[in-house]
Amino acid sequence: MKKSILFGAAVVLAITLSGCKQTGSTAAPAETKADTTAVAGSIVYFNIDKVMQGYDMANDLRSVVETKVGGIQSEIDRRGKKLNKDLTDFQQKIDKGLLTRSVAEAQSQKLQQQQQQYQQYAMQKQQEINEEQTVMLNQIMDAINTYVQSFNEERQYAMILATSGEILTTPVVAGLSNLDITDELLEGLNNEYIKTKSAEKK
Repeated sequence: MKKSILFGAAVVLAITLSGCKQTGSTAAPAETKADTTAVAGSIVYFNIDKVMQGYDMANDLRSVVETKVGGIQSEIDRRGKKLNKDLTDFQQKIDKGLLTRSVAEAQSQKLQQQQQQYQQYAMQKQQEINEEQTVMLNQIMDAINTYVQSFNEERQYAMILATSGEILTTPVVAGLSNLDITDELLEGLNNEYIKTKSAEKK
């Protein structure tokens, strides 16, 4: 389950090259150095995969959801194993001729009902798992989006794009390193999360 954050309607790839002036024909070309930080009005980007991996809130929520999902999956597996055992035991009794026809038919109907109930239960629980994961992702993305909006009120970037490791789906294929705000964004997100957790404990 993945979800991209896109700030802007178009995918923009801007590469600006600045020429270097020379003072004489024998002078060596001056070295071009990129700015260490993006300036207001720049189009910047961040790596959503790196943010998701390093964001403390995302890791905490994932841990909680994984625990819930693990418990749900364990119960699904337990019920499935019990049903399989009942089916195997029933088939063995049939093969050995240990059941009368009427008893076998009654038990067969009962096992069919148990199978249907198990399938319904497994589908319901799988839906719960999907909902837990969707809500978790929505909470993380909402927190990131909210912070980015606040973050950019001060920075005043023209556009903030989200990129990922999947080259076919990412809006940023290449960009100058000084336009990558991933680390700065991640640090701010974690600091904001620490403040929020501290406030909740009071």
